[in-house]
Amino acid sequence: MAQNIYDDPEFFAGYSRLPRSLVGLNGAPEWPALRAAIPDLRHSKVVDLGCGYGWFCRWAAQQGAAWVVGIDISEKMLARARAATTDAAISFVRADLGRLGLAEGAFDLAYSSLALHYVMDLSGSLASVHRALVAGGSLIFSVEHPIFTAPRRPGWLVDAQGHKTWPINGYLIEGPRQTDWLTKEVIKQHRTLAGYVNLLLQLGFSLSHIEEWGPTGEQIAARPSLADERQRPPFLLIAARK
Repeated sequence: MAQNIYDDPEFFAGYSRLPRSLVGLNGAPEWPALRAAIPDLRHSKVVDLGCGYGWFCRWAAQQGAAWVVGIDISEKMLARARAATTDAAISFVRADLGRLGLAEGAFDLAYSSLALHYVMDLSGSLASVHRALVAGGSLIFSVEHPIFTAPRRPGWLVDAQGHKTWPINGYLIEGPRQTDWLTKEVIKQHRTLAGYVNLLLQLGFSLSHIEEWGPTGEQIAARPSLADERQRPPFLLIAARK
């Protein structure tokens, strides 16, 4: 089972203070770029992988989606999502994204925001997504850019007992990485950009858009602190079709 860091009280408290938690999609600077890749959702069936507070689920329903399912491993996130949602077209399910059992041909769009870099068996997860999409259906997702998931210097991954388990030698070696973000010992799965792309191609997806996201000039003018993100892309955005 994947690490359920979002139910850790310290982590959840810190996450709850982030702009994307407080104001929703418009608090995420990469949202306009993701939104531009999303097809017309009228009468569509949508699944949100790692739905968090349910912001995207509610937005999709507002765009005319007929049915929206939000999936998350965190009880705390799902409790927030359910408390903020009244639309009967939206349902929420607790599940591990690494052990998806989606019904074949059930969805027109699979969406995920900054969740798939926690999934160990991404091949199995995306294979399930591919089966669950109708012909011509779309997969649109963002992950932390591999520049960030790779360590900045060589080191070792350490297990819960403090033992060195395997070496971490930079960008080209894929696998789990331990980092401190909002709390100690958060585990993320590092994959190279080519690793993401080749996995999608092997599973039968066709790529329609890849973006190493950075803020626009207008975004920097409105929020000068975003200027630092021009030095290296914080997010990788990918759109693909079945």
